[in-house]
Amino acid sequence: MAVKIRLKRMGAKKAPFYRVVVADSRFPRDGRFIEQVGTYNPMVEPAAVEFDAEKVQKWIGNGAQPTDTVKRLLKNKGIID
Repeated sequence: MAVKIRLKRMGAKKAPFYRVVVADSRFPRDGRFIEQVGTYNPMVEPAAVEFDAEKVQKWIGNGAQPTDTVKRLLKNKGIID
């Protein structure tokens, strides 16, 4: 089972809001997930990004792979190097 840390799209049409979730890579993008570890709102200036750093570190330690976008957000927040 490949576990990913990725974005789950929420919000309205043309007004996206994302939850950062830990999910099995086989599940659909907006489908079932294991745990929510943060949020991302690109509609405000500057973009609002929040993470539960402890949970993110725990999942990465257990082998979860962040997607490219999530990896960039985590680096910007200083959670991963």
